[in-house]
Amino acid sequence: MMASDIGLAALVLAMGSAAYAALASPLGMRLGQPALVASGRRAVYVTGAMMLTAFFVLFYSLVSHDFGVAYVAANSSRSQPWYYTWAAMYGGQAGSLLWWATGLGVFASASVYLNRHRLPAVMPYTIAVLMTVLLFFLIILVFLTNPFERLPAALADGRGLNPLLRDTGMLLHPPFLLTGYMSWTVPFGFALGALMAGRLDSQWLRAARPWLLAAWAIQGTGLLLGAWWAYHVLGWGGYWGWDPVENVALLPWLTGTAFLHSIIVQERRGMLKKWNLLLILITFCLAIFGTFVVRGGLLSSVHNFATSALGPAFLAFLGFALVVSLFYFIRRLPLLQSESRFDAIVSRESGFLLNNLLLVGVAFATFWGTIFPLLTEAFNGSRITVGAPFYHKVNGPILLGVLVLMGIGPLLAWRKSTWPSIKRNFRWPLAAVALWTVVMVFGLGITRPWTVAGVAASTFVFGTITLEYYRGVRTRKTAARENYAAALGGLVARNRRRYGGYIVHIAIVLIGLAVIGSHLHQQQMEVTLARGESASIGGYTLTYESLRQYAEGDTMVTEAMLAVQHDGKALTTARPKRVIVNNFESQPTSQIAIHSNLQEDLYVLLATFDENVATFTIFVNPMVIWLWIGGGVFLFGTLVAVWPERAASPATVRHALLAGL
Repeated sequence: MMASDIGLAALVLAMGSAAYAALASPLGMRLGQPALVASGRRAVYVTGAMMLTAFFVLFYSLVSHDFGVAYVAANSSRSQPWYYTWAAMYGGQAGSLLWWATGLGVFASASVYLNRHRLPAVMPYTIAVLMTVLLFFLIILVFLTNPFERLPAALADGRGLNPLLRDTGMLLHPPFLLTGYMSWTVPFGFALGALMAGRLDSQWLRAARPWLLAAWAIQGTGLLLGAWWAYHVLGWGGYWGWDPVENVALLPWLTGTAFLHSIIVQERRGMLKKWNLLLILITFCLAIFGTFVVRGGLLSSVHNFATSALGPAFLAFLGFALVVSLFYFIRRLPLLQSESRFDAIVSRESGFLLNNLLLVGVAFATFWGTIFPLLTEAFNGSRITVGAPFYHKVNGPILLGVLVLMGIGPLLAWRKSTWPSIKRNFRWPLAAVALWTVVMVFGLGITRPWTVAGVAASTFVFGTITLEYYRGVRTRKTAARENYAAALGGLVARNRRRYGGYIVHIAIVLIGLAVIGSHLHQQQMEVTLARGESASIGGYTLTYESLRQYAEGDTMVTEAMLAVQHDGKALTTARPKRVIVNNFESQPTSQIAIHSNLQEDLYVLLATFDENVATFTIFVNPMVIWLWIGGGVFLFGTLVAVWPERAASPATVRHALLAGL
């Protein structure tokens, strides 16, 4: 028996055990048979084990160069660098769907095991939901795009990865993004399981929260890594082009962010129950839609590398998920009544709700712009493409509103904010905004309205977060008699969700400043130079020195060298490259020369060349490095927020009560 046969057998066994778990768990609950429920739970573990078996069999087939397997032959080669063997696991359609399904098998097993003694009325239905989703992907893998399908005869060598996928970004971005799409299934499973069971208190939220935070963090990291990959590979000087594949990856993160904030209101005041359930149901459907777009061939994109016949299957499953979710949602509406009402317009609850509406507004505008070409083709017979200007005009002001609300929300009180508290809380952040705006306009000469508004909003958010930390540290220092460092550590440790969330808000501020600087103040030029000639842009002078070609593994590299001066002083040598990979001679790729500092990036692309001259596209991109720094702060803040809190001692509880934390 060949390894590929073992992999296919594992998929078939996983399909059988997933189907059994999906039926046995809720049936055992209905019939009052705990043994049947337990049997379904164990079937989940078997399914996870079979998925891991299939995953490692495919990896072994790639490592051992089994070019009798069609997927291995299409996505790897003997001359391909060894580290891209890992990337080949998800470089093709079947492999990426196997990654998705294996991740769900592992996540489902872990979530079921950790909650095996909790939510006894909900977990059987949650198991049914998780296994039904996994069963769909297993049917796709077994019958429509089998990663273990064998060729009539083994090939001597494979074709290898698409050249655009041969990059460090390929080792990081797709795994995070695929796992992010998959991860939303677990909180969705808890939500739909609670609806099916009719148990709609906050217990399912507490069980789903760690998985919700994991999905949100993984998807967010995938988006940042995708922006970084696009920036240093595609050569257009940017990192986000509102491409359909980029858009559909952003959609579940936006609605998931809204859900993450609004469940605070449900936990605190017993409100927004209907809204929260709708948000997580929509988020899951958007995650399936994203997978559908990427692997179903629905929309054309620079990120699609092959056509697919899976579209109808994904569309049918998406419709099924929507119908089932809405059926149970409507059926349980009487159980979803709010326990409280909004006491005042100016309150933290209202701030959360408005924040939600703006985030959903961005998601809707992005979704509409993404599917608009399909609608125009269906009704008019021709596709009308929606470009970046649409998203900038529509989403830009909304996102600015979201940024402002990030600063306003923490300063508002629950139930009702009084005028004296508003004046006390807002005076220092607004003073910081006024001061920095004066410096920016009259000192630095920056007068573009959107730049001034964006930086002012960012200053306001940073000021409110600083104020929140200062007040907490000062109060804790007095109550617990600690020094400032100990008070800061204790403050965060005692309320990780709150103060970790503030760190994430700082990350969003840094990312927002990077977007403002690089988008509104970018400089660009295209120049053709003979050797020895120079071009100047943004204080930089670039002199074209030489061009060389050399072989590197299975690639042919053409490298230009340009001496770079800044303000008349020698700075560095830029080495932009063009690369041609064996078997992909018609698809040359670029390696961009990027010189970064805290102020800006010098970004140089080798566009065309011959023996005498070369054409370069040169950008000066302000503030871009703060996008990547913000990404690191985002990860740190998320880790702080999700890290388990220590049990509090009686003395600590007393100090916290005195501090009002």
